[in-house]
Amino acid sequence: MYRTQLITFCGSEVKVVFDVNGLDGKNCFNNYENGLYKHKETIVTRHPNIVRAVITSKRGWGLWVGEWSRGISEGLFSKDDILNEFEIRNIKLPEFLLKEFDNLIHKKNMGL
Repeated sequence: MYRTQLITFCGSEVKVVFDVNGLDGKNCFNNYENGLYKHKETIVTRHPNIVRAVITSKRGWGLWVGEWSRGISEGLFSKDDILNEFEIRNIKLPEFLLKEFDNLIHKKNMGL
């Protein structure tokens, strides 16, 4: 997603610094998922570009899927309108992201 410039905004700056002795990208992302970077200003890693792109995309997906779901539930546009943008850019969304999107649309339609 990052390389196509579809989701490059996540609502906050992701500060990542290169250190040859830092953790690799996979371990940094696992630590991020486990909440170890919640109160840290900077993430130190051997793979800063990858870590920044993955975290920005993940945060951005959460931000945008919420906005898209709200717009769909308010009838401003359809789910197909959103998914078509991914199709135009030849991006195949993983099934778990589509399920998350469907669940959030359902919650918004229920008024939750």
